[in-house]
Amino acid sequence: VSAQAPAKLETLPGTAPIVWPEADLSERLMEGAHTFVERKLAEAREKRPARWSYDFTSPEAYETSIAPNRDRFRRMIGVVDDRVSPVTMESFGEMTRLLGASRPQGEPAGTSGNLLLNGPGIIGLDDSEPATPDPSLAAESGTFRAWQVRWPVLREVWSEGLLLEPLPQADRTGRVLLGNEANALLADKPRVVIVIPDAGETPEQLAGLAEGDPGRREFVRQLVANGFTVILPAILDREPYLGETADDEARLKNAAITHREWIYRQAFQMGRHVIGYEVQKVLAAVDWAKGLDPDATVGVAGWGEGGLLAFYAGACDPRIGATLVGGYFQSREKIWAEPIDRNLFGFLNEFGDAEISSLFPPRALLIDETPGGEVKTPKGESAHQPDLEFWRFGTRDSSPLSGEKSWTFPFAHRASALLSPSLIWRFFDQPEAATANPMGFLQNGLSANVDLAIFPDLRPHFSAADRQDRLFHQLEADVQQLIRDADALRDEWFLYQAEPKLRPGGWSTEKVHPTLDPANFIANAKAYRERFARDAMGTFDEPLALPNPRTRKVAETDRWTAWDVVLDVSPELFAWGTLVLPKDLKPGEKRPVVVCQHGRNGLPRDTIDGGKSAYNDFAARLAERGFITFAPHNLYRGEDRYRWLDRKANAIGGTLFSFLIPSHRQILDWLKTQPNVDPARLAFYGLSYGGESAMRIPPVLEDYAVVICSGDFNQWTRKVAATDFPNGFMRSIEWEMPYWNLGNTFDYSEMAALIFPRPFMVERGHHDRVSVDAWVAHEYAKVRWLYAQFGLADRTEIEFFQGGHSINGQGTFKFLQRWLDWPER
Repeated sequence: VSAQAPAKLETLPGTAPIVWPEADLSERLMEGAHTFVERKLAEAREKRPARWSYDFTSPEAYETSIAPNRDRFRRMIGVVDDRVSPVTMESFGEMTRLLGASRPQGEPAGTSGNLLLNGPGIIGLDDSEPATPDPSLAAESGTFRAWQVRWPVLREVWSEGLLLEPLPQADRTGRVLLGNEANALLADKPRVVIVIPDAGETPEQLAGLAEGDPGRREFVRQLVANGFTVILPAILDREPYLGETADDEARLKNAAITHREWIYRQAFQMGRHVIGYEVQKVLAAVDWAKGLDPDATVGVAGWGEGGLLAFYAGACDPRIGATLVGGYFQSREKIWAEPIDRNLFGFLNEFGDAEISSLFPPRALLIDETPGGEVKTPKGESAHQPDLEFWRFGTRDSSPLSGEKSWTFPFAHRASALLSPSLIWRFFDQPEAATANPMGFLQNGLSANVDLAIFPDLRPHFSAADRQDRLFHQLEADVQQLIRDADALRDEWFLYQAEPKLRPGGWSTEKVHPTLDPANFIANAKAYRERFARDAMGTFDEPLALPNPRTRKVAETDRWTAWDVVLDVSPELFAWGTLVLPKDLKPGEKRPVVVCQHGRNGLPRDTIDGGKSAYNDFAARLAERGFITFAPHNLYRGEDRYRWLDRKANAIGGTLFSFLIPSHRQILDWLKTQPNVDPARLAFYGLSYGGESAMRIPPVLEDYAVVICSGDFNQWTRKVAATDFPNGFMRSIEWEMPYWNLGNTFDYSEMAALIFPRPFMVERGHHDRVSVDAWVAHEYAKVRWLYAQFGLADRTEIEFFQGGHSINGQGTFKFLQRWLDWPER
């Protein structure tokens, strides 16, 4: 199509002119969207107190008042699965040590047979037997032994690390005591502290079997020297993940994915989180300690990423008596700028570190304010650098901690007065302060002189990298199993609840089955539509502004005229698109409208102008057939610029579609007022990210009477989170693609069920690498089955064509003509 630009500024009747000079308004629109979401982030902080209903009248009343917040926090970080019960702490190591020989080169390591710990760190050995090197013994000194241990957590997920067994004060001569005798000497009740390393730090460094931070080593040695059993779990690092094959390596290098992000991406889609998995590992260790004795005293501590995990574990589980958080506690108002593996959906609506700390009373929470390590990734960074001058002099400034402390201190005073006379919070501003009394709630200081020497690791073939690999692949395998289970879960959650008669019956040899009345399903689907809009796509509490339409003519041929249209959506956000009007429109004539949606990095004119690969000027071609078309601009242009917009929105329970759905609502409302538009005949036809939009916007906006998804329809959960598809999003730069818990609630067949009973079509090129035909056909078969059960199979179609990622414009055009009641031209 050869379109001529207008010689002078012209506008549509009843509209003001667009005065912005740039032809491409996408950057202006993106700036407005960022300004809008930053206002919403600020509003979230102000509205946060309304999410809490503290009752300080008694400890029991207080716990009841915060229980809903604690439950929501657990779900937010993915702590939703029942853990293995009971938990047995297993020691393990290489059989070669028992055989008195080193492992031959290339021979895999074995295990010792999983010796069971029958007390907190107490190994039952008979001292009458000859001394045999135990393969699970990592180190020993005059005050403790370090054992290589593991414990079950979820399904096939285990935690691994070290357990430091304190030797009784009365028997540090080398004789190993049996369980009961040792317990009597150690304490009346077990005392266990779980100390969590930073990402990239190992349990061996904390224990002093490898070089590491001397202050943390002293902390651990102090604990064990004073009779605490110390558990040191390993956590995932942030080293780059380069895959399992050479082909993987190139793609993953470009995507810059760390081990933590690799698990985050797939888990987030399934309502789990790398944070939640590792909190579960800590809580499983608590289960073990409490299983030994319900009155066991349990504490957790950590620095950096370990500080986050200790903080979150303590917030989740009231059984944890005290928590020490180092190098982490500060304002989280910019959580969206932190490493992406810390992304939590809706976090800032209800929580900051101050609010999380309110989940602790009357238990002790100790904050070590010493600076934590810096984390820098292409998808976020953090540096815990509190302003200690603020702490010393009490002045308000812009330090990372000032806002959280100004809230926490008065709250702590009130909670302490009403709930418990004992210490609730304690802040340390120097490393030696935390080391001197790390768990003050347990005893009056720790004064033992400890040896800080690096002890030799007794495991000749131990590899921290191999352990990291085991833990990493266990989490990956667990998420992949969740993906395989999700189809059936979604059916139970949505389909069979909306219409129980859809549940499969027994074996049938009937030639024809009766169809169902769709009324019940349509009525019940409304609640799922609301959940999809609110919980999956995210909604902002913001009324639509008056549209204030502005227009200008931008192109013209002998068959149609194109107009840019700008509509206000909010004070900062506007909608922009290009309206194409056929020139043969008659006064008062009402015609159907096809909204033609571009894909990633596209612009409205891409759907209109000739020579644009993939789009094939389908908006212009439809206009030549007599349809009115409108090509909106969607925000997915500018690569990481829109991804950061999505990250900001995630922090307050939004997504990219939290901006797009209101924009389309405003567009539809305006289109319905136009003199030549039939408001009952509005269709949506999108390619690529526009096809993704087709599966997310029309399910919410029912004014779209006909829907076509091109170049995108998929088994979406697998596309986003499965690791066995080379062209999936796990290996791409598109780190915004995971949507919280979408895999358990809405895949594409469920989204199509929200479009039902409206006509719905899929356009699929055999050579479109966005998916494979088998995946597309599998998911679409569920859509057609649904329509067929209600006798409406004629309302849905799929067209496979011998092409790639492209608009074909054959069967889809006929579909539009049929269902928009428009004659073929």
